[in-house]
Amino acid sequence: MDNFIVSARKYRPATFHQVVGQESITSTLQNAIKNNQLAQAFLFTGPRGVGKTTCARILAKTINCENPTPEMEPCDTCESCTSFNNNASFNIHELDAASNNSVDDIRHLVEQVRIPPQVGKFKVYIIDEVHMLSQAAFNAFLKTLEEPPSYAKFILATTEKHKIIPTILSRCQIFDFKRIQVEDIAGYLGYVAEQENIETEIEARHIIAQKADGALRDALSTFDQIVSYSGNRITYKNVIENLNILDYDYYFEITNKLVNRDISGLLLVYNEIIENGFDGQHFIIGLSEHLRTLLVLKNPATIKLMHASGSLKDKYLNQADSCSTEFILESLKICNKYDLSYKGSSNKRLHIEIALLELSELSNESKIAKTPFLSKHKPEEVKVSEKKLSYTDTESKNQNKEKNIPAPEKADSEKLPLRDSNSEKSAIVKEDKPQVKVVSKETGSGRTIKNISIKQSLEALKKKKNEDEGEPEAVIKTEFTQNELIEVWKSFVESYMEKSPSFANAIGKYEPTLTDNFAIEYKVDSPLISKDILSVTALLEFLKSELNNNQVTLNAIVLAKNEQKKTYTDREKFTEMTKKYPGILKLKDQLNLEIDF
Repeated sequence: MDNFIVSARKYRPATFHQVVGQESITSTLQNAIKNNQLAQAFLFTGPRGVGKTTCARILAKTINCENPTPEMEPCDTCESCTSFNNNASFNIHELDAASNNSVDDIRHLVEQVRIPPQVGKFKVYIIDEVHMLSQAAFNAFLKTLEEPPSYAKFILATTEKHKIIPTILSRCQIFDFKRIQVEDIAGYLGYVAEQENIETEIEARHIIAQKADGALRDALSTFDQIVSYSGNRITYKNVIENLNILDYDYYFEITNKLVNRDISGLLLVYNEIIENGFDGQHFIIGLSEHLRTLLVLKNPATIKLMHASGSLKDKYLNQADSCSTEFILESLKICNKYDLSYKGSSNKRLHIEIALLELSELSNESKIAKTPFLSKHKPEEVKVSEKKLSYTDTESKNQNKEKNIPAPEKADSEKLPLRDSNSEKSAIVKEDKPQVKVVSKETGSGRTIKNISIKQSLEALKKKKNEDEGEPEAVIKTEFTQNELIEVWKSFVESYMEKSPSFANAIGKYEPTLTDNFAIEYKVDSPLISKDILSVTALLEFLKSELNNNQVTLNAIVLAKNEQKKTYTDREKFTEMTKKYPGILKLKDQLNLEIDF
């Protein structure tokens, strides 16, 4: 029985033209050979399986070829090319730095460099995985790499350029090999299949190419594996079964059920996926990739980012048309969130099922487009007068529902906010403000006050502006005492602590003072506190409401630095006490005390 040769070796490119996906690098090398501008050292870097060592061998073979073609390809007939093909060339040396990484190995190589070639033009040294060399080996290699003999060429190959010391990098021409595109890998697999008389489906080749992640060698290894499994005919079904890849049909079905909000169908399909032995994180990652493909198809400029072909591409296009961009974006956010938190979940299955339920709650249409009334008018122009907001009975709600009038949140002549398009309750409901019970520390009596929020402060500013533009407000001058002011002031500080602790602590530090014409003076340590318009407005409206006096005004007094309360250290406290009570020092000396500050 003949020895089997894997496809990665059997179909390894022998010329620059056969190299897949690295056209810019191969053309640069060919031009350098043609113009006789070869550097003394090259560094080929990039991911695994993209052609670094292959290009190094072709370059070494070409520069020693006696009769190169006009395109600077090796002739494959001369003595040098023949000896290279038979692994018998004395001018081309390969060194695996992973196993020969000591300084002695490099010294031995340097000694070989001194011997000129007996046949041919150049002696070429290919050092693979050069990043594995030790620090001492790198240093021993520096001088030879910088000033080698004219007949010596060095080609270094590595997958981890960052591990190579800068002094080596500065002595080399660096070529960055890129990952090979899916289309290029799929095309080369088709060429190999044709040479081996194997029938393949285009979808199957694309799946293998995507699984290879840009490495042609990995793709060829997977190709050999699938051939061993399925024989002379490779189908899409055979590939996904052998590579344990979830069928695309599942993702299409899941997406359709998400759009249609078929929750029971979602759970049943996911149950089938779990029973087939697939991992939950594997599923959520695949769903994210599926949604990403739908997203790139929404814009003609990004269609080229899609890795699919044939009937599968048409299927993606049809589903992309049925999904809105907003739906896809929100779905991607949810999938990413649950993918990141998957490992920390104790119940993996329930974790993914919750993700599917959250995805099913998304709307497949934009919020404005799904609201008939708001889609015909600009949100800034939609206003409802205060008289229309007093519906409280069931009949009024039903009338509003029939007329598709969106429900405002407050009974005020403000601009309407956009409502959730999925909400089934479209009736106008007048909401009551939440109440907070605050008990006075002095009297112990319960008092009901309004909850304070930044939102209410904005409403108060708008209301004040509307009142200034309209009819003047009725004057209310209810008398109140200093003690009543302090009690209401403390109530505000307590209720506002959750909203803005910094403002509440700043005004609660000092007691306010009632002056003439209901003017209230309050002290602050910083002018920034008095310039907090939202919080100051909330305070003023609270005082007016609780004291039943709309003529109240606030005047902030910013304390000078010497008026502010000073925090003393232990030593300063002791010094101040001795000034006030000199006997403390005498007592300290009599008792022979030492004070540790």
